[in-house]
Amino acid sequence: MGKIALAVIVSLWVIPTTVMVNRIVPEPYMDEIFHIPQAQQYCKGNFGSWDPMITTPPGLYYLSLAHVASLFPGFYCVEAASISDLCSAAILRSINGVLAVVCSLILYDIVTHLKPTLNDRKVMLHAVVLSLYPLHWFFTFLYYTDVASVTAVLAMYLASLKKNYWFSALIGAFAVVIRQTNIIWVLFVACTGIINISVAHAKHSTKTDEPDVSINHGLAYATSTNTEGFNLRKRKIVKSIGNSSSSLLASSPSFSSGFADEIWSILLTLWGPKDLLSHTYPTDTAGAKEAHAVTPHFAQMLYFSLVSVLAQAPMHFTITKAVDLFQMFRKSRALLFFQMFLALVVGLLSVHFFSVAHPYLLADNRHYPFYLWKKVIMAHWSIKYLLVPVYICSWLSIIHMLGKFRSKIWALAYFLATAAVLVPAPLIEFRYYTIPFYFLVLHCNNRDDQSWILTGTLYIGVNIFTMMMFLFRPFHWDHEPGIQRFIW
Repeated sequence: MGKIALAVIVSLWVIPTTVMVNRIVPEPYMDEIFHIPQAQQYCKGNFGSWDPMITTPPGLYYLSLAHVASLFPGFYCVEAASISDLCSAAILRSINGVLAVVCSLILYDIVTHLKPTLNDRKVMLHAVVLSLYPLHWFFTFLYYTDVASVTAVLAMYLASLKKNYWFSALIGAFAVVIRQTNIIWVLFVACTGIINISVAHAKHSTKTDEPDVSINHGLAYATSTNTEGFNLRKRKIVKSIGNSSSSLLASSPSFSSGFADEIWSILLTLWGPKDLLSHTYPTDTAGAKEAHAVTPHFAQMLYFSLVSVLAQAPMHFTITKAVDLFQMFRKSRALLFFQMFLALVVGLLSVHFFSVAHPYLLADNRHYPFYLWKKVIMAHWSIKYLLVPVYICSWLSIIHMLGKFRSKIWALAYFLATAAVLVPAPLIEFRYYTIPFYFLVLHCNNRDDQSWILTGTLYIGVNIFTMMMFLFRPFHWDHEPGIQRFIW
């Protein structure tokens, strides 16, 4: 019943907003001017035709063919003259509306799997709020690859959590066909599978009668992925383990001997009589080559941290969080100050030597990053350096939140995967942050309803603003005909 209600709730905003967008903006806009004609060529059976301006693989177009065929059963028997009507902009855009509903259901299952003690109401709240995330929500109504990419990656992860590794590998391969950078998330999911299996192996070899819980968790954070026959519907309460001192250690962003122990445990499992790679081999075989040249843009990681914290503002800017951070500084002052100083130096070097001003960023005033770059970061030469401590504090807050509920090696794998996706990207586009943001939020285990409601309210406000600007505040360029609109 929970999934049906969730699908209805998401459909209540997807359907009317889709109708409104198609009525006001019926023609392809922005990147749609490349994607929609290309999809229409596929609809006509011209699979050898390819627009060189497109930099992503054709996965979305294959999905579109299946979507159109499901809407029009006689699609493949229609004459070529009528195919353009069946593969119109509105029809092609509608696939993202369907995928948005599917993605919300996947989020529901992932939250249920990662947090089995949550009741249905809380799981529903989390899934609805995550479905409202502005960067995901906005592109539901345009023919972009973002929604399909996010849905495929999350579906791959859910299959891995359920130990359906071959199915996860199959979905992961298709995720790469949608967007080539998803190969990083395929490797990340394989890595998390190795971590989970190694933890289960270590626990089985030590105490077979203990309830299965995540390593280094001061709080009870059940990992049903390591427990056979665990009934998620019953949502059994898991007793907390450890004492307050170990909880504080787990929440610290500093790497201690526990981190070495985690790596050693995984290596021992890999060396064991049962080859761990046999469990995750399918995902290890997927791969794809990058479509564009790599540009070192380390400042992307700094921008991502601030955007992610602001997108979770009600969860980060709390009195409890401030107290936790203060206690953490007081317990390991010297080490943390050294780490903060080192991070500050790296951050300053990143914004000075590896901050890329892409030509599109400087010239295209249809995107919000254009105004943030021009009005904020480049308002004065010193501002980009003054923002570095803010970026570092953002990462500190993120690592602190992850460290309370995830192992240090998991956090390291997440950081490296995020860096592998964002650092090579020369263009600042916030929609590139969506997948790492989802992995971050799903594993932070914030259970405070008030924080989630406030976050959802924030998302609704941002969504209304961005959609109103897109639909009702068009403008014109002097050097180019046509209507221009604001977009993420």
